[in-house]
Amino acid sequence: MNFFSFEEKLIPLDEWVQTFVDWLVYNYRDVFQTIKAPIEVCLKSFEWLFNAMPPLVMIILLAIAAWRYAGKKTAIFTVVSFLLIGYLGLWDETMTTLAMVISSVFFCALVGIPLGIMAGRSERFELFLRPALDAMQTIPPFVYLVPVVMLFSIGTVSGILATIVFALPPIVRLTNLGIRQVHPELIEAALAFGATSGQVLRRVQFPLALPSIMAGLNQTLMMALSMVVIAALIGAGGLGNPVVQGLNTLEIGLASIGGLAIVLLAMVLDRITQGFGKK
Repeated sequence: MNFFSFEEKLIPLDEWVQTFVDWLVYNYRDVFQTIKAPIEVCLKSFEWLFNAMPPLVMIILLAIAAWRYAGKKTAIFTVVSFLLIGYLGLWDETMTTLAMVISSVFFCALVGIPLGIMAGRSERFELFLRPALDAMQTIPPFVYLVPVVMLFSIGTVSGILATIVFALPPIVRLTNLGIRQVHPELIEAALAFGATSGQVLRRVQFPLALPSIMAGLNQTLMMALSMVVIAALIGAGGLGNPVVQGLNTLEIGLASIGGLAIVLLAMVLDRITQGFGKK
């Protein structure tokens, strides 16, 4: 056998992966349903709140947030954008997408900030974490859908889980960067005055790293929005639905208004979170 001809497959990695996933599904389905439960509760709560709130009240609240953190022009842009989305007939889909994005970002922050802090304070942990983050950022988003569907079935929650995996690396990396960029002399001064390691983290490192953490949160939010259309392929709903439907039926108008609504929502959330980070 010529080992360098490459005419036959010698390493059946695809079969090994399939066997492993099948084993996980067969033996740990209850575990995956337990993981799914809090995400579903969070999503349903946000979705109910946004859909139960009158559209005018929602627009006013978003405009106030935009005015408070990003200025008058952004507030006007927010009002115009959401009025346009409503007149396009995509209000319900937009509220579903907003609930999905906020839920995804919440869980990304819940997991990513502690991981970033640990990586920023430990060289060994950072070396261990870096290849995983590299893989998460370079694997095509469509690849996430297959194991997520097998482990969690189809639906909006599965779309959020795929979004969390896809959008997690920026907040981990930028939290790690922010912690590492705190000047060593500040840490030494805090330790010299008797601060414990935990106090140094809470009162010195974390406050000084906060701008970097907020930048990571902003990038995570943008990446979560970029997964909206892809997540719609596994039944996630929201603004991805008109885009996918327009693609399947070649209705360019339907896909265009779905894409426009996603762009407007992304711009509004980006301006608000950037302004919040600066404040």
